[in-house]
Amino acid sequence: MVEFQLDIVTPEKRVYSGAVARFQGSGTEGSFGVLARHAPLLTSLKSGQLAFLDHQGKARRVAASGGFAEVGDNQVTVLAETAEFAEEIDVARAQAARSRAEERLEKKEEGTDVVRAQAALARALNRLKVRGVL
Repeated sequence: MVEFQLDIVTPEKRVYSGAVARFQGSGTEGSFGVLARHAPLLTSLKSGQLAFLDHQGKARRVAASGGFAEVGDNQVTVLAETAEFAEEIDVARAQAARSRAEERLEKKEEGTDVVRAQAALARALNRLKVRGVL
């Protein structure tokens, strides 16, 4: 199995760094996949799932919200606003965030930042989907 380096980094921490056999991301222009020796690529990311096969052959899933991915020189670097492994997602917290965002969007009280509420809802739904609840 031919591998390449994957680094997933947020402003707070390095989420993952290691060899992988394949990588799949959620770009703003659509999903994309990467194998070893992929052509150079730079893309923005939307809230979505990052999936990869680690050096032990284990499938891993990460909920990410926004950022960028750079592919080049047999390496993928993901700079994400947030990123957490599926097994680390707190389902109750994600469901509460979903409920709050849906309530804000439903009520549309004066002063409600609709764009921010929509973004919060997208993040919560993504976390629940990656965790396997939706």
